[in-house]
Amino acid sequence: MSRPMANAEAPLRGAEVTKGTRTVDLVYFNAGGGHRASALALEAAIHRAGLPWRVRLVNLREMLDPRDGFRKLTGMDPEDVYNKRLARGWTLGLAQELKLLQGMIRLCHAALVRQLQQHWLATEPDLVVSLIPNFNRALCESLASALPGVPYVTVLTDLADLPPNFWIEAGLDQHLVCGSARAVEQAHAAGYTPERVHASSGMLIRHSFYDERPLDRRAERIRLGLDPDRPTGIVLFGGQGSKAMLGIAKRLADTQLILACGHNAALADALRAAPSRAPRLVLGFTPDIANYMALADFFVGKPGPGSVSEAVHMGLPVIVIRNRWTLPQERYNTQWVREQGVGLVCPSFARVDEAARELIDRLDRYRAATGRLRNRAVFELPAILEGILLRAEKPRPSATVAAV
Repeated sequence: MSRPMANAEAPLRGAEVTKGTRTVDLVYFNAGGGHRASALALEAAIHRAGLPWRVRLVNLREMLDPRDGFRKLTGMDPEDVYNKRLARGWTLGLAQELKLLQGMIRLCHAALVRQLQQHWLATEPDLVVSLIPNFNRALCESLASALPGVPYVTVLTDLADLPPNFWIEAGLDQHLVCGSARAVEQAHAAGYTPERVHASSGMLIRHSFYDERPLDRRAERIRLGLDPDRPTGIVLFGGQGSKAMLGIAKRLADTQLILACGHNAALADALRAAPSRAPRLVLGFTPDIANYMALADFFVGKPGPGSVSEAVHMGLPVIVIRNRWTLPQERYNTQWVREQGVGLVCPSFARVDEAARELIDRLDRYRAATGRLRNRAVFELPAILEGILLRAEKPRPSATVAAV
């Protein structure tokens, strides 16, 4: 099986599996890309923390369809359908489709639990960490029935549970890691006790965003063909890009831009061919997005929790959109942007030029707001998980028998 591996024989990186090593499964899927990115960030954080764990990245799609039936039937993974829609901007109606999906998951709950029980029995993890929404009831209940006592943790990779029951479902034997005060409130409202709710200071982002950069911004901008003195925006719509970037680039023709297209080569070609009255740098997929953010002054994109958190951490005020096409799970993020004062929310990218002018005019104020936030989640999560695992393994005190 190609990486990430979901089987019990997956090797421990850099060392032999030793007696007493704990096996930790990080459950993700590829829909949208942010869940896999969070899993990879957490995997790296665990190894950096020096925890002697065998970490396995487990794709939920492979757990539920180990023989690749969907791909054989359709020629693509189910996540590919969703990702192509994101790239084309076909997001209208996803709120209603999400309700339908949740209904189907409930309808298939018993079958899902049975299948997942077999997976847990075959792989025997010591700790399971979910970085995905919607399937946590089936994942948690199947683990509890197959391997009683093995702790289950849901790490929210959105700033809040929106719509309800997307991340936080009541009545489960699980821990919740919440990256905002709003998510903590929602967890308590759902009946989770304080020892089951763990607050982090933000969303999981890659360790590379914390690396020191002895960067000469002026020299690097010149090297890349950019004006060293012009305010510069970075436009980013995740790993698949978005056709919306064409309209943004047209409306910001007088603004210097770095346009990150991800894996969307056709979009990158179209942007390179588009006219512009200001210098412009068009990027294909790059793992070094933190370095390009370090060259920018502000961010333009959809209100994804990962990209917004990355931008704010790098000191970039944001311009995001909220309307009927905004993904339902990302709508709270726009409220968070307003509440924190770290940027502007537009009803449409048709007004992105107005927003950019306003942001540039007040750039110092918005930068100061980003500087007040300190996201250390990638350093906090390993310690949170270690504490959960240690408490789960701690022997319970035996009952004292009174002397006669």
